[in-house]
Amino acid sequence: MSDHNLTHSHDDHEHHEDNFITKYIFSMDHKMIARQFLITGIIMGTIGMLMSLIFRLQLAYPNMTFPFLEGILGHWGKDGKLDPNFYLALITIHGTIMVFYVLTAGLSGTFSNLLIPLQVGARDMASPFMNMLSYWFFFTSSVVLLWSLFVEGGPASAGWTVYPPLSALPKAIPGSGTGMTLWLVAMVLFIASSLLGGINYIATILNMRTKGMKMSRMPLTIWAFLTTAILGLLSFPVLLGGSLLLIFDRSFGTSFYLSEIVAEFAGGIERTGGSPILFQHLFWFLGHPEVYIILLPALGITSEVIATNSRKPIFGYRAMIGSILAIGILSFIVWGHHMFITGMNPFLGSVFMLGTLIIAVPSAVKTFNYLATLWQGNLKLTPAMMFAIGLVSLFISGGLTGIYLGNAALDINLHDTYFVVAHFHLVMGSAAIFGMMSGIYHWYPRMFGRMLNETAGHIHFWLTLISAYCVFFPMHFMGLAGVPRRYYANTAYDQFNVFVDMNQFITIAAMLGGIAQLIFLANFFYSIFKGRRAPQNPWNSNTLEWTAPVEHLHGNWPGEIPHVYRWAYDYSKPGSEVDFIPQNVPDAGQVDPLEEAVGLPEVSVKSAVSAEASH
Repeated sequence: MSDHNLTHSHDDHEHHEDNFITKYIFSMDHKMIARQFLITGIIMGTIGMLMSLIFRLQLAYPNMTFPFLEGILGHWGKDGKLDPNFYLALITIHGTIMVFYVLTAGLSGTFSNLLIPLQVGARDMASPFMNMLSYWFFFTSSVVLLWSLFVEGGPASAGWTVYPPLSALPKAIPGSGTGMTLWLVAMVLFIASSLLGGINYIATILNMRTKGMKMSRMPLTIWAFLTTAILGLLSFPVLLGGSLLLIFDRSFGTSFYLSEIVAEFAGGIERTGGSPILFQHLFWFLGHPEVYIILLPALGITSEVIATNSRKPIFGYRAMIGSILAIGILSFIVWGHHMFITGMNPFLGSVFMLGTLIIAVPSAVKTFNYLATLWQGNLKLTPAMMFAIGLVSLFISGGLTGIYLGNAALDINLHDTYFVVAHFHLVMGSAAIFGMMSGIYHWYPRMFGRMLNETAGHIHFWLTLISAYCVFFPMHFMGLAGVPRRYYANTAYDQFNVFVDMNQFITIAAMLGGIAQLIFLANFFYSIFKGRRAPQNPWNSNTLEWTAPVEHLHGNWPGEIPHVYRWAYDYSKPGSEVDFIPQNVPDAGQVDPLEEAVGLPEVSVKSAVSAEASH
């Protein structure tokens, strides 16, 4: 623990007067960078959502024309009909945006930046300059990806997993050209952003905790962010290597991913000797930890929100930490369950299958602990709490289908069907989005100094929950019937005509979800300027971020940083006169040993909490 961070007063951290550029654009204040990540993620998420609504129209009404499409998409929507090549491009960019730009950078980038310094008691990140660079690499990556939508041939069209040979041969399909190259460039920039952020998060948590903030007193949010950063630091470089090899195959005459079979069907290719399966190993070595890079921050947020709004200590704090660490470790040895149909050795398949089933155990521990925390709690059903409970629901219903897909014998039949789409959209996509929304509603007062409208928040929650289940639950049945994913029109096969009505139902439900997000966007941006001003600690929460002034201050606290005397979950403590005791409040009659030498007076819990609440 660094004494430097503890002994310097705010006077030592005074900054020159910021102008608009240094305050809002090239800011090095972690709170402003968190807002930049969030708003960029929301914009990218809105674009990704609109893409999904366009290709859902095609699936629901494959024989109809929609004249407005030509106005939006140009020649890709000629005569109101979605071009089949652009259909695959929309699916590719939608998946890329949602997985990387919204659920990775938008979620982890926002809340790691906002909460790590505030919850561990630090003035800022270990390296504010690296933090700023992390955002601008992310922003540049976003621009490059969106730029690919406007190049000749269209954006990348190999699916969000960009498997060779479609991604390795520039002339394979229209989306294999310049758009694919820009996708790879965007991914390199994105990985640079993730690595810069991850190094910063780890260094800050390990080295800059305030006095008394032992690892055993850290909120579960910080444990989740720490594990997430370590996962990203170990796995993203593997995708970087895989992407660079793909660039070499495309542009420099190598054959890392080009096999004899590819050459035979592509024609005119003399360089062979590689294997497209190599790319799958490299991609999924990142791809499965990526699932938990997305989920762990959402689960950490949920832990904090559920404990705060149940007015109870989180159930099984040490078990929750253990489950976070176990999920992180096990996530590195299960990537092969994405590859059961690649012809891998059956013994190796059984090893991956066993690892996949074992990783369900720490996930179940988290679920049971959430339910135990909720049980007989004094529940305060704020929008943040509703979204947190929604995450638990989606995590259970989506996670159960993972047991089926983790079984090699079943996965061979279900692979690349709508069953897979339903599974990961519930357990990863929707659950993580619910965690992100929970965090936005809970920490919006900390980010913007104002409150979101709760009525609009409740409407947003119910419409989103109903939409999520109506969209993705029916897909399980389509997958069990063998309906393949990513097909332009399932009606090409007579046996799938029965699902036309179901596709229409799913599309209408998706549009309902889109309306729900418009309500959220209106609430979000209106409240920045017109929302009710937030009190310092609106949820009567125990963690340190609520001890800082509502007005943003570069350095977080005026004067000395608060010291920590307890864990983050002292809610409804037996014998206490109040139902929450912030981490910086000593026990009644207790003098902190660190302060004993300077003779500070004894502090009662009630008076200390009252003083906190009166700020």
